[in-house]
Amino acid sequence: FCTLLCFILHPCVVHRDSSCVFRGFATSSSRNREDSWFKSLFVRKVDPRKDAHANLLTKNEESNLYKIQFHNVKPECLDAYNKLCEDVLPSIHADKYYPCELVGTWNTWYGEQDQAVHLWRYRGGYPALTEVMNKLRQNKEFTAYRKERGKMLLSRRNQLLLEFSFWNEPVPREGPNIYELRSYQLRPGTMIEWGNYWARAIGLRQHNREAVGGFFSQIGNLYMVHHLWAYKDLQSREDTRNAAWQEEGWHEVVYYTVPLIQHMDSRIMIPTKASPMQ
Repeated sequence: FCTLLCFILHPCVVHRDSSCVFRGFATSSSRNREDSWFKSLFVRKVDPRKDAHANLLTKNEESNLYKIQFHNVKPECLDAYNKLCEDVLPSIHADKYYPCELVGTWNTWYGEQDQAVHLWRYRGGYPALTEVMNKLRQNKEFTAYRKERGKMLLSRRNQLLLEFSFWNEPVPREGPNIYELRSYQLRPGTMIEWGNYWARAIGLRQHNREAVGGFFSQIGNLYMVHHLWAYKDLQSREDTRNAAWQEEGWHEVVYYTVPLIQHMDSRIMIPTKASPMQ
């Protein structure tokens, strides 16, 4: 800076040693290039995108929206809660007046105890969800159901989900089956990376029709992924998971996706009588 100022104020003086000045500028330019290169090692470049990550991962043409509900029930009320759901939920599922479907309803067997899990599908996305909610507010039977249900619950929460384009769409199943819901809290910004690995890996987990559905959250806990699996029993689950390690490429999926996870959870669930998935 001092050299440049001197050049501006006294150009004739600096001219006598202009070689030093230009060497100084050359050295400064070299340092800038080195600093830029050094910073590039730590600064991650972001590719410009013109679409949301969700649109890159989901089945846009189907516009299915899912809602998953977790209800923690008072232990002494679980049987009465299941009976209440059995009387009300299938009627909503079967009524074409409501653009929604009950995909499955379960009780957690291993994991968080005295818990009910419900999975709903809304064909038509957010407008369908809004339509259902508005219509249910006018449904006296459903209003009574919610009031009675509230007496039985300790807590409840839900999430709105989209389905991964490379997973199966969940459909009704004949039983008996047990279901595993594996939930992953990912590090923010890693959803695309997760999807890229699992798009290749899901083909390795189809041999026993165990893959039911794969979803990622849009509202609720963000960067949350749910994988839903079906097995005949716990031993079948163990055998199927062990067999996956014999598939070429499976160990790479595990190796590269584990660092993306902040927290993970597994529920073993039993379908209730009201569930289309048995």
